[in-house]
Amino acid sequence: MDKELFRYDMQVRDYECDIQGVVNNANYQHYMEHSRHEFLISLGCSFSVLHNDGIDLMVSKATIEYKTSLRGGDRFYVSISMKRSGAKLICYQNIYRKPDDVLCAKGVIDIICLQNGRLTRGEKFDELFRNVLA
Repeated sequence: MDKELFRYDMQVRDYECDIQGVVNNANYQHYMEHSRHEFLISLGCSFSVLHNDGIDLMVSKATIEYKTSLRGGDRFYVSISMKRSGAKLICYQNIYRKPDDVLCAKGVIDIICLQNGRLTRGEKFDELFRNVLA
């Protein structure tokens, strides 16, 4: 996917680094998740509001390719693109170091939608992202 829908800036905190001085691999998934939360907020919604309405958006699969390590204090951004695929929403998320735009990680995150604990066909995705999905 090449149409960036959202970009979120962040900075590495020292405690996210391992003994080698690079960001621990699990934190890249945290960065991606946080940026998805911020994206939803930018659209006027939140996971807590959805949950209170009986709607839960959940990750069903996450694939991350690590390219270049981030280090303590590095500034970076997470870009989000997405598409619908059957009942799923597929999020393509890339993490780029600033200011040189070096690709650090590539993620593909599959998201499903539950309504009152039952799997849906993803109709809520169409409603939530109607202004951004092509």
